[in-house]
Amino acid sequence: MDDPIDTDRLEEFVAENLDRYGETQGVLPDRLTEFGAQYRDQGHLTREQLYDIAYESSTRSAHHVERNPPERCREVTENVRNVDGDFSMIQLLTGLYGFKAPTASCVLAALSPDRHAVVDTRVWASLDRLGYLDGRKESFDAADYVEMIGPIREIAAETGYSAAAVGYALFAYDAEVREGTLH
Repeated sequence: MDDPIDTDRLEEFVAENLDRYGETQGVLPDRLTEFGAQYRDQGHLTREQLYDIAYESSTRSAHHVERNPPERCREVTENVRNVDGDFSMIQLLTGLYGFKAPTASCVLAALSPDRHAVVDTRVWASLDRLGYLDGRKESFDAADYVEMIGPIREIAAETGYSAAAVGYALFAYDAEVREGTLH
């Protein structure tokens, strides 16, 4: 299925791969839902909450979050809610220690799962396999997030799934079809 997927099959593709997502080592959607509720209720995230999100995304780098002053965590996450552009939102979050674009995407997906998705190497590879992107990548910045979120939103619009659900499905698809190691 390394050819672009037929749009008539997109909904089936997302559903099948969402069913597989629980078998992967991906971020737990229920945890992001909890973080999103806290974020919307409080209007910001604390350093401890950001640490927990980072830990869900990448246990190896989560400890870097503790280098951020608590007031900076609050300021950045409050500001993210007042910014419209995807690039600017990711760029703000990546200004915090412990947050590269994939981990920052967890914060946005928690805040607004209809518009945002958790992205990483697996999601990029799936979008490449399906013909939405060209070439593979191993690291990401804010511009790459913008490049990925466009096709993710297209798929979401065509299938009725949230952007976050599409991201999970793309992650699971790569986990299913990738041969060899991730990196």
